[in-house]
Amino acid sequence: MKKLIIPSLLALAVMHTSACDLSVSDLNNPGLSELETNPTRALVNSAATGLIVGHRAGVAPANGYIVQLGILGREAYNFDGADPRYIGELLAGTLQRSSPFGGAFWNPPYANIRQANIVIAATDKVVDFSDAEKSAVKGFAHTMMALDLLRVIVTRDTNGAIIDTNKSFDPDVEIGPFVDKATTLARIAELLDLAKTELLAGGTTFPFPLTAGFTGFTSPANFLKVNRAYRARAALYAGDSAGVLTALGESFINAAATTTAALDVGPTLVYSANTGDAVSGLTNPNIFAHPKLKTDAQMNGAAIDDRFTRKITTVPDDEVGSAQGLSSNLKFRMYTRTGPVPLIRNEELILMRAEAEANLGMKTEAIADLNIVRSVSGKLVPLDAASTDAQVQAEIIYNRRYSLMFEGGHRWIDIRRFGLPTDPLLDKPDHKFNLRYPIPQGECDARPTDEPACAKGSL
Repeated sequence: MKKLIIPSLLALAVMHTSACDLSVSDLNNPGLSELETNPTRALVNSAATGLIVGHRAGVAPANGYIVQLGILGREAYNFDGADPRYIGELLAGTLQRSSPFGGAFWNPPYANIRQANIVIAATDKVVDFSDAEKSAVKGFAHTMMALDLLRVIVTRDTNGAIIDTNKSFDPDVEIGPFVDKATTLARIAELLDLAKTELLAGGTTFPFPLTAGFTGFTSPANFLKVNRAYRARAALYAGDSAGVLTALGESFINAAATTTAALDVGPTLVYSANTGDAVSGLTNPNIFAHPKLKTDAQMNGAAIDDRFTRKITTVPDDEVGSAQGLSSNLKFRMYTRTGPVPLIRNEELILMRAEAEANLGMKTEAIADLNIVRSVSGKLVPLDAASTDAQVQAEIIYNRRYSLMFEGGHRWIDIRRFGLPTDPLLDKPDHKFNLRYPIPQGECDARPTDEPACAKGSL
């Protein structure tokens, strides 16, 4: 019988919770037993808040989600001389399932999903939760499960994922099977829709605190707007344009935005230098912006796209980064060690709406939304109302590239989604373009050798 390997995932879940300096018992001994068999209001509330910290795991270190996917999408370099794999594996070679690169972004999301399952099961056992509070906790937890599962499938793509995650810690329980991308996206949509129903019945307040990154979204009703924003993203990835528009109509989208601050509205992950917390690694001195971000940027007369100006700076000649024949004199200036990292922003919502409108033949509406982003965020001239369908499509791709630059792998995902040619993106003719991550070696080792998903690679 196949075995479910849990300890490493549970340890990650514990780490994620404690990193937020929450008052939660050690979930290994004896806290896990307490949470599963005799949960209290305090334990459940702390574990629920910890799901945000769990979702943060692996996002912003120098070898994290934003950096790795940024490198794969030819947005960034990491010229770390101590580890040649930033180029040798990510840019020149293929992602290896046994490495910290190709094997990344699997265990932490599933650890957090596991913790969410525990929270949901424990909630019904807490007698001093009201029915509304139980519904609010479940709606939050199901939303976070969907966000983590979305991170798994955008990295693994057609290699698939595991959606049957509600397993016990019994070592004899079989591992959930792999399912394809479409089935995974359908499950994500199902989780988000279930969470919507629960949040609507969740009363006026959550019984637990959310982090400062969710300011403005701390009630079930307002958090539902975040849920619907992610529902729109899931629908976009599934090719459901009508679903995108429906979800956006219930989200925090604000197409009347006239400032970049209004475009930036949305939940964020927060970092700090406090004991037990974490700082962002996105300011690592080895991280540079890809030169093509400058050469490919549009101009408004003599002025370059303002998104490039706001997000990137040119360094002096003596600070140019290089490794293995590659170099750059451009660095990102979007982040600080303790500053927020966006999860999903109003600017992305407007661009998602433009893409869905274009797909549904609503070209006039798509151009209007594109022009909001072009004028407010890029300081570019409006797109002509007589633009062809092909021009509108090109503008959707371009504006997503510069609006969502180095925020969470959007460019890499879009190259795959739009089927863009990858050969012109290579820095050298002998480089490769990794389109997806393989299933990690540890996951494959726990399964029969004939598991089809484990035979797939990254190209």
